[in-house]
Amino acid sequence: MAEGNAIKETKAQRAERLKREKNPWQAFDEVRAFARAGRSSVLPEWASLYFKWWGIYTQGDGVGATGGKGGEGLASDYFMMRIGIPNGIASASQLRVIAQVTKKFARNLADITVRQAIQLHWLTIESLPEVVDALTAVGLSPRGACGDVVRNVTGCPLAGVAADELIDAAPLAREISQLLAGNPEFYNLPRKFKISVTGCPSWCSNPEINDIGLTAVKHDGQVGYTLRVGGGLSREPHIAVRLDAFILPHQAVAVVRVVTEIFRDQQGLRESRERARMKYLFLKEGWTAERFLAELQSRLDFTLLPGAQEQAPNDVFRDHAGITRQRQAGLSSVGASVLRGRITGDQLESAADLADRFGSGALRTTVSQNLLFIDIPSNKTAALIQELGQIGLQVEGSSFWRGAIACTGTEFCKLAITETKGFTRWIVDELEERLPGFDQQLKLNVTGCPNGCGQHWVADIGIEGKKIKHQGELIDAYYFCLGGAVGQHAAVARPVGYRCPAPLVPDAIERLLREYLADRWPDENLRAWFSRHSNDELRAHLAGEILAAVERDVPTGPVPHGVAD
Repeated sequence: MAEGNAIKETKAQRAERLKREKNPWQAFDEVRAFARAGRSSVLPEWASLYFKWWGIYTQGDGVGATGGKGGEGLASDYFMMRIGIPNGIASASQLRVIAQVTKKFARNLADITVRQAIQLHWLTIESLPEVVDALTAVGLSPRGACGDVVRNVTGCPLAGVAADELIDAAPLAREISQLLAGNPEFYNLPRKFKISVTGCPSWCSNPEINDIGLTAVKHDGQVGYTLRVGGGLSREPHIAVRLDAFILPHQAVAVVRVVTEIFRDQQGLRESRERARMKYLFLKEGWTAERFLAELQSRLDFTLLPGAQEQAPNDVFRDHAGITRQRQAGLSSVGASVLRGRITGDQLESAADLADRFGSGALRTTVSQNLLFIDIPSNKTAALIQELGQIGLQVEGSSFWRGAIACTGTEFCKLAITETKGFTRWIVDELEERLPGFDQQLKLNVTGCPNGCGQHWVADIGIEGKKIKHQGELIDAYYFCLGGAVGQHAAVARPVGYRCPAPLVPDAIERLLREYLADRWPDENLRAWFSRHSNDELRAHLAGEILAAVERDVPTGPVPHGVAD
């Protein structure tokens, strides 16, 4: 075939070819060479793919997807890096090192992510080896925090100290992380793979939206785990499927390994990057819980027990914010809400110092983008809360402050359509002023594009970033999804057909919540109120008038997919 007639590789074909050619975990010396030679020496395959295996992304230019083509914006000369923290467990000395590199290399700016990792920005190519070496020296690493691999393994931030936990699952989470992160057998998965392990009865690490979710359950006097598979959000959300199996603690690592192998071996999932997650076995390929369990059992050398009855939690917040008595006598945890996860290196350093001064130096990050202080003498919690307030971390914040989550947004992400971090802070400020004393737990999740990193699909109020034309220009806007939940009432939020320019979002939320306060039945929570109203009614409450529904996305045209015309 003539060269001019050669068939161009698809995005998926290129990614699969590059992964077959190199295991990036075994090639960090190339990154060191780039650091010596400068930014212009970085090869395209590293910038677009291989860096991710080391938790590194090219940083966007601040415009996001609309500044590029094909739904992806332009890269700047800088990099973002995610630091994996298995189960969110960190020490003051480790946090202090993160603070130091944040101040030295990342313009004093960091974000706690929804997978208990810490993300840095503004890193230069020259700084990457020094940052990785500094983290490695204290037992941390960005390895596996991104890429087509097992991501940071999440778990209950109060593992080992919670008075009500069924089992301390942190050792299991760390064992799984040690087995799979950096393991050459699992460097080439079809796409990212997310695992949650928790012994917490509130399921605070959101197992329902993970590829593998292990939740502790007690059966016949023995504690083991329930297994869920195939959860995920993004453009096509899917609540994980519960398998009819009771996993004994000593079986859990083997089960997780085999489920990961099942995913790895699905060649059909490698044909499209957009449909390469394990959830598509259920969404597109007709798999059922029974089929998955049969495949799992066929690969194990022991027989799984039938599933045990469990009680899904009925709560809204699972963040462990506030003061919680530990099972250790006289000690408590103090959970500080870090609004939209944004934190400075100075705050991280101060937090490390406070953890040492008031407690054992133990800290935990959460999937709600918060920071917990462990082993605090109960008679010192008030003093710690006061000092946390002095560094800008709230322990007793409003429902709006506590429940807000935001993705990275156009500030740094090449896929984002709207700015999110500053926008979320503004929304919270507005709602606190307009609705003081609002008495309901509220999950308010802001995501800057349909990829859903802000997890808007499982929020009470989830808003998804769009662009709309206003006076001839594309401006930020948000589309509303209401009534999402995890736990006992797990459900994907309902797209209600309402979209408005970003400056009008607080008005819409205020109208909606005032209508709820005026109309609710006695003891009726927000989730129940949503469920007894139609999309048309909720849209009218948001808009303040009866309004025709709009689509979440219009057909692709001259602007990238996901950008409304």
